[in-house]
Amino acid sequence: MDREPEDLQFLGVAGIVGEAFKILRSCAKLLGALTLTLILPLCFAILGHHLVFKYLLYKIRWNEMFYQIEAGSPAGESTMRELTREWTELFVFIAAYAVFVLAFSLLSTAAVVYTVASMYTGKEISYGRVMSIVPRVWKRLMVTFLWFFIVIFAYYAAFVSIFFLLILTMEMNQQNSLFIILGLILITALFICGYVYISMVWHLACVISVLEDKYGLGAMRKSRNLILGNRITALVLEILYLIFGGIIGWFFGYSVLHGDRHGVGSAERGAHGTVLVGLLCFVNLMGLLTQSVFYFVCKSYHHESIDKSSLSDHLEVYLGDYVPLKSSNIQLEDLHASV
Repeated sequence: MDREPEDLQFLGVAGIVGEAFKILRSCAKLLGALTLTLILPLCFAILGHHLVFKYLLYKIRWNEMFYQIEAGSPAGESTMRELTREWTELFVFIAAYAVFVLAFSLLSTAAVVYTVASMYTGKEISYGRVMSIVPRVWKRLMVTFLWFFIVIFAYYAAFVSIFFLLILTMEMNQQNSLFIILGLILITALFICGYVYISMVWHLACVISVLEDKYGLGAMRKSRNLILGNRITALVLEILYLIFGGIIGWFFGYSVLHGDRHGVGSAERGAHGTVLVGLLCFVNLMGLLTQSVFYFVCKSYHHESIDKSSLSDHLEVYLGDYVPLKSSNIQLEDLHASV
């Protein structure tokens, strides 16, 4: 890559995405193996769980209708026992799904970020090497993930409280209902903007949790500071990621989950589902790669050089035989020199 180190700070969205594609091409075999092992099960669960959830909920609704008819009879008591068992199955499934998605999100994030960092340090990497360190990184990422969930939960709770307070105010004061409706629209728009901001801070914080000695709230504060000066780039990258993911999710719901309502045959639904899972895998992989590149761009923008030996020492915590490299700075163009 013919670019001076100080020019990295000027990389925009197109440049970052271009670098991510270069990394993907230069390390296609390893990243492909990681995708099949970690990202594919994650994406399959994200999309496929809707089918299982729909089936379990359908059984519950059917038995609830039957119980209303047979209430008070022996058949009704049997139906109630069946309902209790089905609700238990649903809650167990939701809990298992949440744990599975969390685990594979942690593992896939750690694996891809570690792979990119190892390529920057010029160290030869392999699938076995990456997979051996992944279990040692997930605890740091877990703390960052949990803090993100706490922040999002508090954020949602505040939004819902304000939203219903405005609705209650509108019911009590019909004369100012127009202003209250405008307030609801404004609050919703601000909520969406805030969610996108929190999400982009969290994604960069995940990279920081792997590559630096910060995690949890410390990583999120560092992420917020690094984004300063590159907010537009971070915002566009996050919006693109959410848009592509949203389109895939919508099309899955339209053609696979509710395909029978739109005249889509079983074979077509299966084919569409397979393609959509593959597309979601690609979107998630590119999201992790672009966030890793964006991290180095932000470091360059703030003139925070990353010493290769320091980074290697940090990664050595995860893998004992990692020999530190002696070089002053780690820069984005070093990747292409090494591959």
